[in-house]
Amino acid sequence: MTGSADLPGIAAPAALSRELRDFLIQFSIALHRFGMYPDGHPSLPPTVERVTGLVADLLFDRPSLSIGIARNQLIIEGVATDPKNPVLQELAARLHRHHLGALMFQHGIAPDELLGLLQLIARDPDHFGGPVGLEKDFKTRRWPHVAVYPLNYERLRFAGDEQLDETEMVRRKRTRGAQLWLGLARAALARGDEESDANEDDELEKVDPKVVAEAIGARGRDNAYDQVIVGYMLQIADEIRSGRGSESSALRKRVSDLVGSMDRDALAGLLEMGGDAGQRRRFLLSASEGMAVDAIIELVQAAGAAEHQTISHSLLRMLQKLAQHAERGIGKRQLVADESIRDQMRKLVAGWALKDPNPDAYRAALQRMSTSAPVFVASSEARYTTEPRRLVEMALELDTVGEAVDQAVDELVERGELPWVLEQLRLAYAPSAVKALRRRVARVDLVAAALAEEPINYALLDEMLLAVGVAAADPLLDALAEAESSATRRSIILRITKLGPGVEPAILRRLEDERWYVVRNLLGVLGELPALSSGFDPGQFLQHPDGRVRREAMRLLLRNDEQRERAIMAGLRDGDDHVIRLALTAARVKCPEAAIPLLVTRATGGSNTDQRVTAIRVLGDTGHATALDTLLQMTVPKRRFLRFKLPPKTAEYLAALTALCKFAGDPRADANRRLAARARDPEIAAAASGSSSEES
Repeated sequence: MTGSADLPGIAAPAALSRELRDFLIQFSIALHRFGMYPDGHPSLPPTVERVTGLVADLLFDRPSLSIGIARNQLIIEGVATDPKNPVLQELAARLHRHHLGALMFQHGIAPDELLGLLQLIARDPDHFGGPVGLEKDFKTRRWPHVAVYPLNYERLRFAGDEQLDETEMVRRKRTRGAQLWLGLARAALARGDEESDANEDDELEKVDPKVVAEAIGARGRDNAYDQVIVGYMLQIADEIRSGRGSESSALRKRVSDLVGSMDRDALAGLLEMGGDAGQRRRFLLSASEGMAVDAIIELVQAAGAAEHQTISHSLLRMLQKLAQHAERGIGKRQLVADESIRDQMRKLVAGWALKDPNPDAYRAALQRMSTSAPVFVASSEARYTTEPRRLVEMALELDTVGEAVDQAVDELVERGELPWVLEQLRLAYAPSAVKALRRRVARVDLVAAALAEEPINYALLDEMLLAVGVAAADPLLDALAEAESSATRRSIILRITKLGPGVEPAILRRLEDERWYVVRNLLGVLGELPALSSGFDPGQFLQHPDGRVRREAMRLLLRNDEQRERAIMAGLRDGDDHVIRLALTAARVKCPEAAIPLLVTRATGGSNTDQRVTAIRVLGDTGHATALDTLLQMTVPKRRFLRFKLPPKTAEYLAALTALCKFAGDPRADANRRLAARARDPEIAAAASGSSSEES
């Protein structure tokens, strides 16, 4: 029996939101300017101010914003950028050349911090000082709200390595295998290269491969993150293929334990390796020479999904049996089993160019062996009933189920052994039995029970969600409403959105909740869905008494071009600074004419400098006559005797002068700019001449 129906497919990547794309593009523009202009150039401060404002908007409802860095694309908020986008591809390549693995911005970032970051990474690493991530004093380059993580793998040794002393000199002479494992562990756990004490070093050195596997599985599909992990695994496979000695054995055991502990879906996702089939097969061939045999079977089965190739379940079942002999046998039997399974793995990988890669002799023989076993039925006169675990194991071995098996599963669930049942279903090569037993445990009450645990066992929860599907929306939404931890809320929201558009009815039923944070979270979940039903109007929440709810309603409205004008008008009338900023940001893209009087009000009487300056810039972008009148009033000099006195130099005055450049050719605008261009103050002169204007 051949087939790959039970092997998971790979989901298509999500699209990058407009806000995140605009931020990355402006960040790229800023790097380009800092690399082109010297320090102190008048065009640099407005650039820093603009990028800082965009970061502040993105950090409003999240504590931090992380950017993973691959060779030709970035990963931000779990979404990979398009490697064909020339601006974003160039930005990724620029950061990658600096040997940087990630950037992280935290709430409260100030312009001077962003200025320091841009000055640091804008230089060309090939001509000026080399990559930033390789500098000896890299750890001293830090800011309160900006973190930069290099790609390095120093500071690792294997736990239990008694032959190496603890001096710094010896630490620097670690084997390549030890360095590779540290690099993989640090990348998987998303650890930076911050200063650490001895306790933190010991923690990393003793990290369990199962912990690393759980971290990789919990990350989800993250192209930049996967690229880093795959890079280390490729190097490790080569190392254990050619390495000898105790260090190589330790590395082989750790990586085999890692592969054996990984969720098969996550492993299949990693082994896609960007669609590079040649790279994948080289990796598998190297692994077949060095890894433990049970890990090799896991790799080959996961790679089968990535290759879209059929693998006989009977063959896999028999190879697993053979692996037990290779792991636990003694003498010549162990050696023969080990070499046989490695040889079959090599042939299987090499044969994937064929329509059916399974060896012909094995396919026929194993099929007969797999299906000829009789169904197990306990005698009615038996003195002792079969243990539930043993009964489930035999059912999966024979790929058959019945009333006795169903009762055994129910008993195991009642005894709290659901995790064990799901683990057996995940590992089994029995498509019919697995499908039937998954339906047996696909119960909404079990999802609710998993969510009630403290802490939540997310591995178990994800297994349940896979079985239950959209029906799990209600217990997830119940848990979201009661969750006190922001980390728990984020984890639950992620799982709700993964259920797909079918969760929308369950969300809409709950929007009448009186608790503002429940409504805010529900609107946020709706914002993560690809589309909303035509019958739902987010505008009804623009009058909600809590500004945080109104912000989420604004974001939903701004997704719909037909609702943008309504959202912008409502946002400019709002009393919440963050709602106003959302409206101003949207107006910069396309401002409705009806909103210009409201923009004038914000430009002249906004509650803070940032709000007024942004409104002034939007007015300049409109090109409207009313906008020109307002800008002229803000920049007109006062006549004093025979001289003209310019208005005081403020951020609003400089922004208005810059905005007047959009009206070049108008006599009144040109007159105000000419007078300001003669000023002794270089900032005023630069603003009037247009040399500090922003790129649109």
